[in-house]
Amino acid sequence: MSDQLAPVGGGTGPVRGTAGYAEAADALAVQYEEVTFGEVHGDVLRLVPAEAGRILDVGAGTGRDAAALVARGHAVVAVEPTAELRAHGQRIHAGSGIDWVDDVLPDLTLSRHPGRFDAVFATAVWMHLDAAERRRAMARIAALLVPGGRFFVNLRHGPVPEGRHMFDVSAAETAELGAACGLRTVHRSERPDLHGRDGVRWSSLVFQSREADSSLG
Repeated sequence: MSDQLAPVGGGTGPVRGTAGYAEAADALAVQYEEVTFGEVHGDVLRLVPAEAGRILDVGAGTGRDAAALVARGHAVVAVEPTAELRAHGQRIHAGSGIDWVDDVLPDLTLSRHPGRFDAVFATAVWMHLDAAERRRAMARIAALLVPGGRFFVNLRHGPVPEGRHMFDVSAAETAELGAACGLRTVHRSERPDLHGRDGVRWSSLVFQSREADSSLG
């Protein structure tokens, strides 16, 4: 695992994990919607809550996953810090019932949405955070889960698209970080890139928080 940051647009100053997304939003909106929630998360569908619950989708992009989760009966808060992608999502999935929020990891204030969630999704998000941000983000997400709640993570590995702020983050490191925050790994797998991009592969992890102790109270 390395926290070597790929060069971004020739600049030398710090950049956020959203770098490059606003400029490419139109093309990305098409790309995101070319694949389905079921295709992206097929290996973990059995772990998605079966009963209607409250779900947080962090880095929701165009809302593809959020809309699919709403269709399954869940109440979904979709966090997307890139205004251009939020606008595409609100257009593509108008009337779906998604609750859109402008917020960002690692702090994720969610000031209008207090309380905990039955599941949290972070698809193609985690590798945009540096090591310190990942530690803060994992602790924040662990605190947002109900007892027994699950955290779904998709990690991209391979060449970094030009202009992006992205780190080489391993599944092993992510699992260790989850354990340090009290989250147990219940699924870990890899798959090729659904868009067929050379050298790109994905890790899928699911973490679960501790169940409530029935002996207390």
